[in-house]
Amino acid sequence: MAGGTAAARPWRIGTTNPDGCPMLPQSSPAAFPRRHDLDWLRVIAFGFLIFYHIGMFYVTWDWHVKSGHASGAIEPIMALINPWRLPLLFFISGVALRFAMDKTMTRAFLPRRAGRLLLPIAFGFFVWVMPQAYFELLAKGEIGPDLWAFYRDYLDVDFEFSILTPTYNHLWYLVYILLYTLVVAALLPLLRRLERPTETLLAWLSASAFGWRLLLLPTAPFLIYAATLVPYFPTTHAVVDDWANHANLLTILLIGWLTAKSPVFWAGVVRALRPAVLLALTLGAALLAARLNWDAVRDAEGFSWLVGGLRCIFAWATVVGMVGLAQRYLNRPSAALRFLTEAVFPYYVLHQTIIVAVGFWLAEQALPLGIEVAIISITAIGGCVVLTEAIKAVPLLRPLFGLGRRSNGEKLPAPAPA
Repeated sequence: MAGGTAAARPWRIGTTNPDGCPMLPQSSPAAFPRRHDLDWLRVIAFGFLIFYHIGMFYVTWDWHVKSGHASGAIEPIMALINPWRLPLLFFISGVALRFAMDKTMTRAFLPRRAGRLLLPIAFGFFVWVMPQAYFELLAKGEIGPDLWAFYRDYLDVDFEFSILTPTYNHLWYLVYILLYTLVVAALLPLLRRLERPTETLLAWLSASAFGWRLLLLPTAPFLIYAATLVPYFPTTHAVVDDWANHANLLTILLIGWLTAKSPVFWAGVVRALRPAVLLALTLGAALLAARLNWDAVRDAEGFSWLVGGLRCIFAWATVVGMVGLAQRYLNRPSAALRFLTEAVFPYYVLHQTIIVAVGFWLAEQALPLGIEVAIISITAIGGCVVLTEAIKAVPLLRPLFGLGRRSNGEKLPAPAPA
């Protein structure tokens, strides 16, 4: 089984990692082969993200630009994606971070990771994300069409628009991954010492009938956050006041880090696959019914709290189910995976600006819905592909969009957006 086997050879007692911290008895390197399943999941998760942001053009929720066809039609489906899409990404990020930090000294890893993330963040902040703010404010009638005049005001921190400028918008994910990497590095001695008790806990969680402990008990911190933080700290992605979001995302990243090399966890995920899928489908149906009857649910005393709790369990069950399905069916290499593994970072950086720019133009064309959806989908995906291939050929542009110096794709342990 990918990720380690029960017959793996342990480390000798007293072995330390490259930073000198005691390590849990672990498998030899051969017991942790390339995790093609997690590479595929990362690609799939970012694919969902592109189409999710296309969907944001068509819902009534606040976003940068809006289609004339915007309505509540697809909002129930979007609402079903919301609970698990970010937990899945940050869980995979935690696994990737564990492999990367185990591979090298922390003092060598951190500068590489910081450079890999800071360049796209800075380039996005000052250049690539700027058109999103431009088209949003232009659509609102707050600015004229002079892009360069706007750019001067965009960079002026004292100039006030209805939105915060300058901004990193969708690149908040890179900002948070960088921040959480620093947190994990600071906590590394503690995390190393938690490996033995964590493995014992994971063995207990995974040994339950139908995997119920593995599917339910890890949701406890998220249920606590839902009751104590979420009502008071709405999501902002602004770092300094995003406490509920930090609690949720950092916790799921740490779960990924702690479980990354646990044979009992990955075996438990496989055993719990069917219950996880069944639980996710059942809770998804219940949440969809609640969403379709939200006015009644919101008015019923205590029912909105119940829905919040079910969302937490649904999110974790979906993550376990998707990880289990990927482990069973996607843990194999392919030319497509090698191509997409390298491309996923620049696709992530590129996609939202393309969607916003094309969406602004489409909003003024009054095209039929089907034609509009086809145009924005094709240009978003095609734009990512064409621009990424062009960026690959220009050494100076590669690091600005998260590409390393080599063009042969990166393995899971390498610094990556997920």
